[in-house]
Amino acid sequence: MKINRYFGHAASLLLIILGIGVLYSCNEPTEQNRDKNKKEAKKSLMKVNKNLVKTEDQKIEDFIARYKWNMEVSGTGLRYWIYEQGAGKKAEKGKVAVISFTVSLLNGEECYSSRGEEPKSFKIGKGGVESGIEEGILLLKEGDRAKFIIPSHLAFGLLGDMNKIPSKAALVYDIELLEIK
Repeated sequence: MKINRYFGHAASLLLIILGIGVLYSCNEPTEQNRDKNKKEAKKSLMKVNKNLVKTEDQKIEDFIARYKWNMEVSGTGLRYWIYEQGAGKKAEKGKVAVISFTVSLLNGEECYSSRGEEPKSFKIGKGGVESGIEEGILLLKEGDRAKFIIPSHLAFGLLGDMNKIPSKAALVYDIELLEIK
């Protein structure tokens, strides 16, 4: 009888100890653990992002090789080829660029074009166009015709344009700088 009572008390004590352990494990993580978790999450996201960029870069390089275009690469990843030289004014920040263009995906699907429409105008350096276009226009002068391949991070990024350009899409621009005002 004493033995059963002893084991009963021991079992109750064990349950209390386990209960306290569970309660402590349910508490908020410490500041140190939160910082560690944030760092690990950031590291994982950076690794995933690097792999996505690497995969997209390979697709772009394969596309360029297929068409045998002689493209240069900027520090941001913009690929460009000025295939027809103009003789006009050089593009500058703060000026208005007037362009005609065709935009397509790497698979050849045309998304947008200014053919049959008014040329597009925008103030250089003030936004309103993809950052890859802002960067590329500054390489041109009036009359230049160029091909730009704009990686997704310089175009519409993770979301696309919610219309014709899908998420994470690299874009191929055939562009002519008609005028600088």
